[in-house]
Amino acid sequence: MSLIKSNYKPTFPFKNGHFSTIYSAKLRPSPSLIQERERIQLFDGDFMDIDWSFSKTPTQKVTILLHGLEGNAQRTYMKGQAKILNQNGWDAAAVNFRGCSGEANISYQSYNAGKTDDLEAVINSILKKNKYSEIVLMGFSLGGNLLLKYLGERESFPKEIKRAVAISTPLSLKGSLESLNEFSNWVYRNSFLINLRKKYKSKMKDFPEKMNPSDYKKITSLLQFDNVYTAPAHGFKDAFDYYEKNSSLQFLPNIEIPVYILNAENDSFLSSDCYPIALASKMKNLYLEIPKYGGHVGYHQTNKLYYSEERVVQFLKE
Repeated sequence: MSLIKSNYKPTFPFKNGHFSTIYSAKLRPSPSLIQERERIQLFDGDFMDIDWSFSKTPTQKVTILLHGLEGNAQRTYMKGQAKILNQNGWDAAAVNFRGCSGEANISYQSYNAGKTDDLEAVINSILKKNKYSEIVLMGFSLGGNLLLKYLGERESFPKEIKRAVAISTPLSLKGSLESLNEFSNWVYRNSFLINLRKKYKSKMKDFPEKMNPSDYKKITSLLQFDNVYTAPAHGFKDAFDYYEKNSSLQFLPNIEIPVYILNAENDSFLSSDCYPIALASKMKNLYLEIPKYGGHVGYHQTNKLYYSEERVVQFLKE
């Protein structure tokens, strides 16, 4: 039985899922963190940027941090987690997916919830340093889905990868899209859509043979963005083919290392199938915690230390 009884009890305003989500994304003061940027080259000539922060004491342990949809390594949840990891003897490699580091990427492809070849490139780049004997994969939202798919779809992966953590993760991509389409989520939905449309419009200049104003006008929803761009750019028939093949729920039974999933009950981004209670009851290495509160990546405790950040360190030390 790997269901974890949650002790998260926030103060009154943070019991509201939307308040905790919005506060944590927009109002939480950004943690102070010194980062060093490294650019890695990808197999197709493109690049990704990693923002490193380091433990004050020498360490052979590193956590690879993966952000959510339209996020980056500078988001408060990424910096907050990196900071507490550094304080507890871990280096942190905060990944910026293609096109998310403040500079447009080179290729027609970008990133998506299941593009595990890019994650593999990051892992291999870190292993080449011959510095780390222990690697933890940790992802938020889309990044959580990505790492779970990576771990579950392969017959083997580097022995240095010891544990994994997924926070506020849409284990079912289609289900989460349906949740985001609910009226109460219009603020988040529109925010994502505005950013994605901007990126598409900018990319059109470099790939006029594949992207055009007519298709741009069709992007009036997240589903249409995935139909017009995500699916064709990454080799899928359509958006639903992309969702079906990349949702991490189907890969969970294949994962053999310890995995901790933290999904709040009042996370409005998640559908009911993002809470694999029956599966966690059977798997000894899958640790599932479902707090009543927390919203989407919004586990406020204090501005300096979030509940999720503290729990991750506890999980890594167990």
